[in-house]
Amino acid sequence: MVILFDGVCNLCNSFVQFVLKRDKKQTFQFASLQSTYGTALSTHFNLPTTRPETIVLYDKQKILTESDAVIKIVTSFGGIWKGIFVFIIIPRFIRNGFYRMVAKNRYKLFGKRDRCMVPTEDIKGRFLDNVSFEQSHNS
Repeated sequence: MVILFDGVCNLCNSFVQFVLKRDKKQTFQFASLQSTYGTALSTHFNLPTTRPETIVLYDKQKILTESDAVIKIVTSFGGIWKGIFVFIIIPRFIRNGFYRMVAKNRYKLFGKRDRCMVPTEDIKGRFLDNVSFEQSHNS
């Protein structure tokens, strides 16, 4: 599974760090939405590429965005994190409305970087930023 995130957003980068710490099985790979991979995947699934405002989860030819993506990611950690699944009972339009409100104001609330994060050597292999979607998709 691949998580696409806004590489210049501090909130998004914090979420990636949150996932990296809890993803013990190394289920997830990552790519910024601004990367070659992120742009190609977004284009392939007709997602907006000019102003990324959502976390995207790509899993087996399926795309999840907004609150659905976050719930799927966090519940995959198992244990107490499976309790997050309870939020699925909240209607999607309410969950995503809250998600969009935070996403729209994320730079104001959490700040913005000048450029995408550079992964450290120990996690570099989990980032697909310099891989084309076609290369990854065909392997």
